[in-house]
Amino acid sequence: MSKRIRMNDALTVGSQPEREEFSELHDRGFQTIVNFRTTVEEDAPLSPEDERQLVEEAGMHYLHFPVSLDKINSELVDQFRDKLESVPEPIYAHCKSGKRAGAMFMMHIATEKGMTGQRTLEQAEQMGFGCDKPALREFVRSYIDEHSSAHR
Repeated sequence: MSKRIRMNDALTVGSQPEREEFSELHDRGFQTIVNFRTTVEEDAPLSPEDERQLVEEAGMHYLHFPVSLDKINSELVDQFRDKLESVPEPIYAHCKSGKRAGAMFMMHIATEKGMTGQRTLEQAEQMGFGCDKPALREFVRSYIDEHSSAHR
């Protein structure tokens, strides 16, 4: 079974589900699956097209939003946040390990709540989303600090 962390009532983040887990996710009440894996990841058990088919057959919505940690930028995060408004909740979001999915949703949630980047990183670690990549930590911190000022 994939590793999962419930972030709030509307969102659970985790690792890549196995083929047979999509029906289980539907049975647990999830309405949307968000896949952050890129199409070039060699160890992906399913192509985005195959995953879409499984998700839709299980009766859920599917959003494939590929994110590569070496190409993440503010515009990409903004585009993702805009797309989120059109998908029903609750959401199960994944990548390979859950780190990209966790980072993307932590940035979204933190900016909506007007949190600081440092507080968000601390909360992420408490939830089990420790970030071992200094460049990603700095990006998350700066994105939140730049985008949540309007909410303070």
